[in-house]
Amino acid sequence: MTETTGVRGARMSHSGGTSGRPALRGGQGNASPARRQRLQAPGLPWILPALVLGVGLIYYCIGYTGYMSTLNWDGASPNPESVGLNNYVRIFTSDPVFWKAVWHTVVFFVVTFVAQTALGVIFAVMMHSRIKLGILYKVIVFVPVVLAPAIMAPVFRQMFSINGQFNWLLEHVGLGALVQPWIGQESTALPVIMAITIWQWTGLTFVLYFAAMSQIDQSMLEAARIDGAGNFRTLVSIIWPSLRGTTVALAILGAIGALKTFDVPWLVTIAGPNNATQFLGTYIYQMTIQLAHVGYGAALSIILLLVALTIAIILQVVGRERTREKKGAR
Repeated sequence: MTETTGVRGARMSHSGGTSGRPALRGGQGNASPARRQRLQAPGLPWILPALVLGVGLIYYCIGYTGYMSTLNWDGASPNPESVGLNNYVRIFTSDPVFWKAVWHTVVFFVVTFVAQTALGVIFAVMMHSRIKLGILYKVIVFVPVVLAPAIMAPVFRQMFSINGQFNWLLEHVGLGALVQPWIGQESTALPVIMAITIWQWTGLTFVLYFAAMSQIDQSMLEAARIDGAGNFRTLVSIIWPSLRGTTVALAILGAIGALKTFDVPWLVTIAGPNNATQFLGTYIYQMTIQLAHVGYGAALSIILLLVALTIAIILQVVGRERTREKKGAR
């Protein structure tokens, strides 16, 4: 009798232990808020100031610029006139300077991107070929990138003037017939601006291509040499396809940079002569600051922003599709 009661007590005690499991589940249920707290991003307090700055300042400024683009305002009068979308209509229908600036931007991007890409690849290949004083050459190529355009602008104005060093050089090498006011006439002012930009930014292109070439599998290059491929064949068939991602990134940067071009054409030629070096950035500055057409300049700024975003998205999508095709071909 006592044993039976003891066994039953032990069973009841055991069943009580098992029945205590829901209590543990309840404890887990009580711990779920802590678990949810652990699932939250621990770095949120650290990025919150930058998030507030980005959303509260940058996007607010974009929205306010969009609002100003619907006004006829000089930036100072207390009662701006609302004109709706008239500023945009004027830009697309009756503003030849805008379309001239767009054309200059397109030509500028195509020429500078092609030239910088070619020179960057050539310099990167040369630096990977074990030449002497390679570090010195790298510094020489990259130095223009860190020079401020405001410092170099007076040099370029003097160099390409009618009595400048460039014309002096042409005369002393027997090419005096080519002497002309390079930044004082419409036919040559834009090519001079493009040449200055190529000189300034080729160093960055070179550095990015040099880094990308360092990631190429050396066994592929050795296999190509064993198969009898020459330097040009190796460059075209192996090295250049491996640089596709870098080229797409440089194309995006170049397109956005062309849309934002301001410092070199403004400091060297003041967007002249006769709007020969007018870009969207210089045109926005002229309309907003010099002519006090703040509403019209804001509309130009919104158009510039939308075009830059569109180009960046298109180039990014095209780059991804080509990468997928390349992976599928493998």
